[in-house]
Amino acid sequence: MYGLKIRLLLLCLSVAAGMQTALGAERQFRAVWFSTVANIDWPSEQAVGHARMQKEEMTALLDKMQALNMNTVIFQVRPTADALFKSELEPWSAWLTGKQGQDNDETYDPLQTMVEEAHKRRMDVHVWINPYRVTLAKTPVTELDSGHLFFRRPEMFWKYNGQWYFEPGLDETRLWLCSVVADLVRRYDIQGVHMDDYFYPYPDRKTPLPDSVCFRNNPRDFDNIEDWRRNNVNMAICELHDTIKAIKPEVQFGISPFGIWRNKSSDPRGSATNGLQNYDDLYADVLLWMEEGWIDYVVPQLYWAIGSKAADHAELARWWAAHCCKTRLYIGLATYRQQDPKQAAREGKKLNRKDPWSNGNEICRQLRLHKSIPQIEGEVFFSLKPLLKNPMGLCDSLRRNYFSTYVEAPLPLPAPVE
Repeated sequence: MYGLKIRLLLLCLSVAAGMQTALGAERQFRAVWFSTVANIDWPSEQAVGHARMQKEEMTALLDKMQALNMNTVIFQVRPTADALFKSELEPWSAWLTGKQGQDNDETYDPLQTMVEEAHKRRMDVHVWINPYRVTLAKTPVTELDSGHLFFRRPEMFWKYNGQWYFEPGLDETRLWLCSVVADLVRRYDIQGVHMDDYFYPYPDRKTPLPDSVCFRNNPRDFDNIEDWRRNNVNMAICELHDTIKAIKPEVQFGISPFGIWRNKSSDPRGSATNGLQNYDDLYADVLLWMEEGWIDYVVPQLYWAIGSKAADHAELARWWAAHCCKTRLYIGLATYRQQDPKQAAREGKKLNRKDPWSNGNEICRQLRLHKSIPQIEGEVFFSLKPLLKNPMGLCDSLRRNYFSTYVEAPLPLPAPVE
């Protein structure tokens, strides 16, 4: 009798595990970056300053995402310390209104519209923010709104290669960033907060970062400025995580870093690659954030082809899979790099037939690879409009072979037991 009970218990556990696997197979992250900086995806230049046209464009784009059975939109709401939502902390974005700080319709909140329209289409909304960037290289500070924090607290900012940034080494910067995120999480029915690869600026080897004075004044027991910079970003990520979870624990926090953590030549734990490194060049120790459980998901931007000598997509996909122990893993794909020979011929362009991006459908090759790596639970495409151009029939392939039916986005991983 005892043996029979054990066998029945094992059978029940086996069935439960099978059900869990089946349920897991019904959830996949299918997302698109909905870029607003420089009006990459939305709104169009024609719609800038015109709320009605912006709403029409937004819903049309969401309809096209729905037709591809996407389940998540990553909406860029703070590209340059500005706002594409009603904020009392930062000014309306010039990408929305044509002039920073100018409201184009008192009744119109783009983020609220996005939340409502995306949810109608069974899509989650993750708000995408840039933590430190204040201007683009060609934007003079005279174009910033007169009430911008930049003018009220100029000591919090520095300029590097023509762009202005928050000083990451200041406590005030982290407090401000957490305030902006707390406001978003409290007021909007969002499912995630998302940041991409822009932490410390991409380096110009000839130009040092202008933060030596801040380091000297506030070293926090560090004697190495590079370790101090990494700690600045580490504290920001940890505090953002805690801020989000204290308000709405179910809201996910995700990072989409540059695709290489470190090269193996720099660290035996690194990947067999030869490129710029998050840890050394952007001061973003993404591996630490995953190990500490500070982020719910990671979307490395693997914008290289399979077989690339400097950074092989397959090598990197397997590397991230091997190091994702406490976070969900999705892969960022470069639809903007996919070249369509027929379209190029119509435009009078010549393509290199040996280039994998124009020789067959490289994105589909990558999707097939991902299916063989169990840790990869979805993809994010950069960005929406290049995807909708259907390069090499990519959208048709997605509908037919990969995203033929709608599935729910994955739930966040449960909080680790302390």
